[in-house]
Amino acid sequence: MGKFTDIIVVKIGGSTLGQHDTTLEDIVTLQKRGVSLVVVHGGGKIITDWLNKLGADSRFVMGERVTDLMGLQVVTAVLAGLVNKELVASINRLGGKAAGISGVDGALFQAKIKSPDLGYTGEITGVNTETVKILLAGGFVPVISPVSLNYLEKSTTAPLLLNVNADLAAGEIAAALGASKLIFLTDVAGISDKSGSVRESLNPEEAEALISSGAASGGMIPKIRAGIRALQGKGIVRIIDGRLSHALLNELSQSESGTTIRMK
Repeated sequence: MGKFTDIIVVKIGGSTLGQHDTTLEDIVTLQKRGVSLVVVHGGGKIITDWLNKLGADSRFVMGERVTDLMGLQVVTAVLAGLVNKELVASINRLGGKAAGISGVDGALFQAKIKSPDLGYTGEITGVNTETVKILLAGGFVPVISPVSLNYLEKSTTAPLLLNVNADLAAGEIAAALGASKLIFLTDVAGISDKSGSVRESLNPEEAEALISSGAASGGMIPKIRAGIRALQGKGIVRIIDGRLSHALLNELSQSESGTTIRMK
């Protein structure tokens, strides 16, 4: 297996992929420049929309979805199916080379139930990067859905699949690959303190303090936790506004806005 020394992991979500979004164009441009990219995607808004159509509520605890059996089925269908395949189709149609997988394929994300309070929401306990490295070696951008393998609970009544937060999945794959950079494309300008000012740079202790103080809340919590995890791979973490035109392309040439999380 070839050695990859400069992998960039990009986390994209439904909130930053709209009609006028340029992220997928940027991915194709960077791939053609020889950049090794791994994309992890969410799709929480689409999941919520489908659950609403089915008359089911959506609840979140510390930024993570509470997943019942119906929710698990919807998450799997939406993330590993609809969203993943539409992203892959779009990248390929734009002239890139992409292949879509989930955390189940090749046992990429091995998980366990995180907490009874979260239902069938999982916590990743192991990462097998072999499939991702094969795709990278073949010139593909791996596009990863965070639906994961329930690895530890093997009773006949336990679900085979678990819903894993996409931010946390991105942190785990970045750490496992030793990625040089993990980029979160978000719908905010960066991580803000209590005054509302975007912090230009944070170390892990400062980032955790923002969670403890309540300045960072909701969906920013898993992003921060994922970023801290990714730092164990020795790279840096960037949280930027993915709504801006060519945000990803500009990030790799300028890195002028947003928040950086790095070791002291």
